[in-house]
Amino acid sequence: MSRHVALLRGINVGGKNKVVMAELRELVAGLGHTDVATYINSGNVVFASGTQGAGREELEAAIEGAIRDDLGLDIAVLVRTHDELVAAVDANPFPGAEPNRLLLSFLRTQPDAERYAAAGRVESGADEFRLVGTTLYLHVPGGAGRSKLAAALSRPALGVATSRNLATVRTLVQLSQEPGNRRSD
Repeated sequence: MSRHVALLRGINVGGKNKVVMAELRELVAGLGHTDVATYINSGNVVFASGTQGAGREELEAAIEGAIRDDLGLDIAVLVRTHDELVAAVDANPFPGAEPNRLLLSFLRTQPDAERYAAAGRVESGADEFRLVGTTLYLHVPGGAGRSKLAAALSRPALGVATSRNLATVRTLVQLSQEPGNRRSD
């Protein structure tokens, strides 16, 4: 069985779109997936796919549908395999960045470069970004909260995406390893 991570967009932020992690684990297990675990309260679900041959789009649609049907919420879900998360960490164009100051935004589809051209012209001090495939890397040395570049890149017109800092992604890589290969720290 292949290992995946489902990344839910915009839950448990500012009191909106409340999702209890125990309910989320049950929901994903109810779709036939096994070894289901959540990490922190922001919608990170690690699981072994119980749907042989299911691709990313099928897994995303099934989880989104179950959330809509069971919880009454319209939440975007982006799914990545363990290997895709490893590749995203390895492709980091900002290797010297502090892990909590580097955001990886996972995009649903390969974006048109023009969608990001305007964001590239935003004057935002030392902040910078790079797009590698369907992962956008945003380095915000001063934090994302006041970053004009982070605000420009979060506009809905830029596509369906969800972000995690590098520290979280590294933890998800660890958690999504095959059970016999997991390190215990």
